[in-house]
Amino acid sequence: MSIFFFWLTASFVVAVFFASFFEWALHKYFMHRPIGKFDYAFKAHAQVHHQTFKADHTYHLINEEDKETIPMAWWNGPVLIAVGMTPFLIASWILGRWGIVCGAVLACACYYGAYEYIHWCMHLPKKRNIERSGIFFRLNGHHLLHHRYMHKNYNVVLPLADLCLGTLLLRAKVHFKQAEGPSVPNVQPKNRKPSMPKFAVAE
Repeated sequence: MSIFFFWLTASFVVAVFFASFFEWALHKYFMHRPIGKFDYAFKAHAQVHHQTFKADHTYHLINEEDKETIPMAWWNGPVLIAVGMTPFLIASWILGRWGIVCGAVLACACYYGAYEYIHWCMHLPKKRNIERSGIFFRLNGHHLLHHRYMHKNYNVVLPLADLCLGTLLLRAKVHFKQAEGPSVPNVQPKNRKPSMPKFAVAE
């Protein structure tokens, strides 16, 4: 039993980090561009979600009928979890350690659940407890910048892939009218201090 929990724990940790890269790849390559004739994710995300929720005051829900465009369709969760599980299922079958599958299922399900809940709170704030946390505050700024620069900050839950793959953006490149709120950080460019004039030194 202890061996089973060892593999379950190890698999859970690895799967959480893997999920960050899986989320990044899904977001970048499927949700922001059509793949051949498959354009469902692109239309639902880039053409609908991003057109409804921008980085200004519309980052937060304005029209009640747009609420359904915040989360993914109900069937997306099981499909994405199953696809993300594939390498762990193969590893489990090769090694004969089914704790790997259990840990990965748990991690992928938790990651997806965290994605949907955090993303929901970002676009529909209601002063929930999570919205008062420092982690949410930083992730909210991270995601707000994605709505300003669609090819940056693909991660919502764990920006590890953004950091490793060069798409991490901490502040806006130019000033813009951004969304405001108690859980929304200021992501404007830092004001540079004027450089002191250099004087020639007489020899």
